[in-house]
Amino acid sequence: MITTTEPPSALDRIAAHLAARTDVTSALEAVASDIAELIPFTHADLCLLDRPGWVVSYEVGIRTRWSRASGRIAYAPIRELLMGQCDHMLTADATEDPRYTYPGASCEPILNHRLRSRVNVLMSVGGKIIGTLNISHSAHGLYTAETVSRAQAIAAILAPCVQTLHSAERARRTASAPRDSDDGLRRGALELTQALEQERQRIGMDLHDQTLADLSRLLREVTGDPPLARDMLASRLNETIADLRRIIDTAVPTVLDLFGFAHAVRVHLERAAGLAPMTVTVEDRTDGAADTLAPLVRTALFRIAQEAINNACRHSGASRVEIIIDHPAPHRLSVEIADNGCGIPAAPARQSGLAHIRTRARLISATLDIRSEAGTRVAVSLESP
Repeated sequence: MITTTEPPSALDRIAAHLAARTDVTSALEAVASDIAELIPFTHADLCLLDRPGWVVSYEVGIRTRWSRASGRIAYAPIRELLMGQCDHMLTADATEDPRYTYPGASCEPILNHRLRSRVNVLMSVGGKIIGTLNISHSAHGLYTAETVSRAQAIAAILAPCVQTLHSAERARRTASAPRDSDDGLRRGALELTQALEQERQRIGMDLHDQTLADLSRLLREVTGDPPLARDMLASRLNETIADLRRIIDTAVPTVLDLFGFAHAVRVHLERAAGLAPMTVTVEDRTDGAADTLAPLVRTALFRIAQEAINNACRHSGASRVEIIIDHPAPHRLSVEIADNGCGIPAAPARQSGLAHIRTRARLISATLDIRSEAGTRVAVSLESP
């Protein structure tokens, strides 16, 4: 008698590959190819409930900000699932789906990596939600109702193992946490004081560069002979108020924090250009590498870009502003802001903006190159992970 044995299915292999795994990351990596056999993907992740109100993510495919730090459920693109409002989510294009990209959502990876097709299903153990399985592809409209069923079958196999491994990881984190609560409080207070001082200095620099300069100019024009016309005064005041509002906006969670560096630069450039007949472009050739920088370094880099953008849009008379984020060499990140305007005057009326750019570049050990030929080009380069 000849006996034939059916080869194990992808679902069987997923169950087998989970055995003997000691952490969530290695478990997900072990089954990634089996998941891809059932559901082709560009990016896949497990989003797990952690401490109250927070989630942690584990990824395969593309590494994004989701797995670099825990996030709030209220800002998760899959909050409807995590809050138990539905049992799955399916979209042909998440980049244009308001369920994923609502105001404040941590959807920067979706936008940066063009994760269009997405299927998200609950992971539950004993009827209790422990997280979600999320699978994405850059192609449009790839997933169907059958994809949802396959994802749910995968999630059912993953959930018990993942819950056990995640619980063990949390226990290890708790055991390794500092025992001296007073020392922890002192370190936390020191970090908070440092952050507040840096924010105070930043706001002071922005007020000096923008609001104070604008108000001083308005005072000269109003008291001049002849004085500034009423309608022109109203227009200039509205511009100053708008600038001040932007400075205030940066004191709360910013577009930079919520959506990432490239998106924040694009938003600021579009706002600075306003209704002027100007062509603006932002090209990120690094797949979001700026968001792997340390938070303070990334913020300083963004402030440099902001100042260069403001100069290009307000003072150069340019008809075109281009920004390129690139990798000029391995472990090197560059940001270039170029315009076709009048260039930098030999004796500019205000030097503080350029001085702040140079200061911020020195603080993050970045190389700065400012050229004024057929327009202005500001290029900053620094080490990146």
